[in-house]
Amino acid sequence: MKIVLDLSKLLEQGKLSPEEAERLRGLAAADTGAFAISLLVGLGVIAVSAGAVALVPRPETALMLGVAMFAIGLVFTLQGKERWSLLAQIFVVVGALMFSAGVLTIGKGALAAMLIVTAALAGASIVARSSLLMAAAVLALGACLGARSGYWHATYMLAIYEPLATIMLFSLIALGTYYLSRSLSSDYERLALIAARTSVFMVNFGFWIGSLWGDRLLLIRALLRGDPGTLTSYSVSSQVIPSLAFVIGWAVALLGAGIWAAQVNRRWMINVVAVFAAIHFYTQWFERLGVEPISVVIGGLLMLGLALGLWMFNRRLAARPVSLA
Repeated sequence: MKIVLDLSKLLEQGKLSPEEAERLRGLAAADTGAFAISLLVGLGVIAVSAGAVALVPRPETALMLGVAMFAIGLVFTLQGKERWSLLAQIFVVVGALMFSAGVLTIGKGALAAMLIVTAALAGASIVARSSLLMAAAVLALGACLGARSGYWHATYMLAIYEPLATIMLFSLIALGTYYLSRSLSSDYERLALIAARTSVFMVNFGFWIGSLWGDRLLLIRALLRGDPGTLTSYSVSSQVIPSLAFVIGWAVALLGAGIWAAQVNRRWMINVVAVFAAIHFYTQWFERLGVEPISVVIGGLLMLGLALGLWMFNRRLAARPVSLA
């Protein structure tokens, strides 16, 4: 579990000795360096994997090359030698990503291929203790429900075709992995928390899309009818769950998550709640009032009022006595 401390203020208040503060600074510096290395490795392996897949002539070649690289990385990992740990992680991550790209290309993005990729990425993330692969596994599971994103010139796209199913599935995953993290060692606790946090993003994306377009429950209809064609049939256009239900549900969920995060001192969750609360507020505000000067001014004033309320709440929270025992 990571927490945030203002060492300068704690020193001024006499709650930390200079020696304790210096020791904490040293530990934080080491952790920051490790994070920078992990970030560079993550960006590098994504570029290498994408380039390698593009260069190989056939998807089967990419798949086999990915398996070979994963096996080499696994051997290095099982040896348990510290000097090979970074190299082992690179081989495992690159191998897993190349394998996934090969499977998706061969399977043409079918559900079975996505499920294989999800399981492969989750397993590889545990072997390599890779946060990148764990987050990718959660996103791949979202793709099994039709979630996708895209980009073209100056335009970003997010599509979630099953808002309710996305919210329910990833809420369960977020809760399950969070409570699981509390009984794991630090490395695996980190992976479980990454799965929980990525799932939180998926839940909010589900609410966001649902608050704009509602939900036609195509997946449930397809299962009830036994007709997979329903999933791609836009003739099934009647809205089962209206957008207003998602608007209200999202607000209630954000409020509950924010209260819980404040009580258990989960700063990351508080920040996420604040970001998505702002997105929710402005989305609904401008969807219903339009982009008019008066609506912009009123919306800005309301958001400043919310910020002031949060600031006062944080001051009261910070004023509580802190026990260092």
